[in-house]
Amino acid sequence: MFVPIGDDNPLKTIPFQYVTVSLIVLNVLVFLIDAIGGGSDRLFVSSFAVVPSELFQAGFFGGVAPSSDALAIPERVTLLSYMFFHGDVMHLLGNMLFLWVFGDNVEDELGHGRFLVFYLACGVVAALAHAIMIPDSRDALIGASGAVSGVIAAYLMLHPKVGVWVLVAKFIPLKITAAWALGAWIIFQFVMAMMPPEDEMVATAWWAHIGGLIAGAALVVVMRRPGTQLFGR
Repeated sequence: MFVPIGDDNPLKTIPFQYVTVSLIVLNVLVFLIDAIGGGSDRLFVSSFAVVPSELFQAGFFGGVAPSSDALAIPERVTLLSYMFFHGDVMHLLGNMLFLWVFGDNVEDELGHGRFLVFYLACGVVAALAHAIMIPDSRDALIGASGAVSGVIAAYLMLHPKVGVWVLVAKFIPLKITAAWALGAWIIFQFVMAMMPPEDEMVATAWWAHIGGLIAGAALVVVMRRPGTQLFGR
């Protein structure tokens, strides 16, 4: 695939992307705190992760499902907390890079407050989609990729014609339109979701990505600023 490194899309309404930057800082801080506290022991992180079998066992409005987690976190709370934890540095950097490149313009079109609600809602829907597709799984879901997928879908619907700089084969810079770059990324998510499952210990949560994409595409229609045009019109 590709790695996005920038776009030709200046802010038009807001002076600075405060929410986008704050989300990135919060994700990095959580990762550092976890690492300093002994990140090799994932028991603490699993307390904040979404575990589909435990989520359905407790119910969305229930309490804490029986588990061996370090902390007794209500399962409904994990629908928010899971998106601020990451498995390793590359997991964190990948998500934050996509958020940095595409989040500012979505925040610009929605406004600060609505963008924060949008981001969190996409993350929640992503986790639910993941849990619904594999309800018996006991594997922990963590990471911001579901919420970031919603941002990607919104950006594509708002600015498909904007030029995006990407790295192809990890080091070749190429400028293409967002429609090609993000469209290819989205198609890849659906293709991978239909493939035979990977080893559960290393599997990517493709259905969380798809859930976030669908949520982002739907929410941007109703949450964009009045007068904001879709599809670059």
